[in-house]
Amino acid sequence: MSTKNRGIAAFLIICFGATWAYIFGARYLLDLSLVNPLVQLPMGFFPAIAAIIVRRWVTREGFRDAGLALRLRAGWPYYLAAWAGPLLLVMATAGLAAALGLWRPDLSPLNTMVAGLPAWASLSLLMAVVVLLIPVYWGEEFGWTSYLRLRVFTDRPLLSVTVTGLIWAVWHYPLAFVGYIEFGNIPLGLFVWTISFLFQEIILAWLRLRSGTIWAASLAHAGNNMVLFLLTGMLLYNIDINTVTLLVTAPLAALSAWIILSGQFKRYTSPTSEDRPLVPEPTSDRSRPSISGGV
Repeated sequence: MSTKNRGIAAFLIICFGATWAYIFGARYLLDLSLVNPLVQLPMGFFPAIAAIIVRRWVTREGFRDAGLALRLRAGWPYYLAAWAGPLLLVMATAGLAAALGLWRPDLSPLNTMVAGLPAWASLSLLMAVVVLLIPVYWGEEFGWTSYLRLRVFTDRPLLSVTVTGLIWAVWHYPLAFVGYIEFGNIPLGLFVWTISFLFQEIILAWLRLRSGTIWAASLAHAGNNMVLFLLTGMLLYNIDINTVTLLVTAPLAALSAWIILSGQFKRYTSPTSEDRPLVPEPTSDRSRPSISGGV
């Protein structure tokens, strides 16, 4: 087995094994609710832990291609897109629901987001909190988008993103059986959920590639969870969850189609070694891998 394949196998075994054991252990051994954000928190870091173990001790390739540098000066347009994009997707989703006659425009549920605050103030606070939560969502992005995606089908970016998105979706599947999400029809729900994850990964990978940093993708991931899915769930509360997921997926699919059809992945050429998987680094004391961002 090649070094790259050994690393991929180790990453998947550690990531899936630790996460699934934690989910079922928390629910059925400790009787904890996975709806509780504090209970959810550890599972979000298992992909990062797996990637760190593999990079440091299994393949010894180090962290130079991990995208840890902030790149604020060069990447600010992508940070802005990652921050504002989820809110724009909420508007698109709500507009689609209204156009289909599934929702009568009513923003009053947003007034209940934070007790004592009007909707505009709560929304402003939420958009600020999203930025603070970047490190929390970095855990998944560091593993999936900045490790696995760089190592599967490296010469075929779209296939790499597709495979990564599908694996990322399957990693979430146990949550459908422990009360985190309630699908009336579980097979259908998992299918719709998988499609949603796939389109999300296309967008997250595009942000990672174009910005050259994992932090822009982590910001978008935070926004997807804390803005896109939270607000659409509040506004479209009277629509079943499968339909809501499909409505949210529609604008995600449209954005993904633009990324693909405009050749965003094809036009991409790695300008720096930071975006390419590395060969194993020397293991002498002078050059042991360390967790640090690239240039």
